[in-house]
Amino acid sequence: MESLDLFDLRKSFTEKGIMICFIGPFSHSIIEELGKAVKRYLESEEATKSVITDIFAVFVEQTQNVRNYTARCAFTETGNPELSSGILVIGKSGDKFTISSGNVVENKDIDTLTGKLEHLNRLDKQQLKALYKEQIRARTSEGHPGAGLGLIDIARRASEPLSYSVRVVDDSCCFFSLTATI
Repeated sequence: MESLDLFDLRKSFTEKGIMICFIGPFSHSIIEELGKAVKRYLESEEATKSVITDIFAVFVEQTQNVRNYTARCAFTETGNPELSSGILVIGKSGDKFTISSGNVVENKDIDTLTGKLEHLNRLDKQQLKALYKEQIRARTSEGHPGAGLGLIDIARRASEPLSYSVRVVDDSCCFFSLTATI
């Protein structure tokens, strides 16, 4: 590994308001341990219980999305182990927290994913709540309880529209980033 100036890295993180950053594979046990650390950190920041609940829920959804979609693309399509890991960043600016995640996804899935996000960003809180309930009823009747609710739940908890970016990696994959503000 090339020499790393941790002082400069720390300074950069501090200037950008980054409180927590994890890069690597998102296994169930890592998500669980990171979740505990996130809760403790937010409690030490004296965040309100409702803010901690929202941040934690968004953290869980985003890390599960990274785990589920990164593994599928990274090894089956590119074979590049560098692309098998994801990133999660939790930051704070003023009284707002941001939860950002990034991972490699298959190019064929991007239009559907960004279309869902654009749709969710056009809805107000009441419409998001109604869509969430509708999805619960639809998925339960199809025998898939909870399936497809993650992005809706993130949008419901966010105080601003979700932001995202897509960066092409190669012919089959791209790097997808999602940010929710609480």
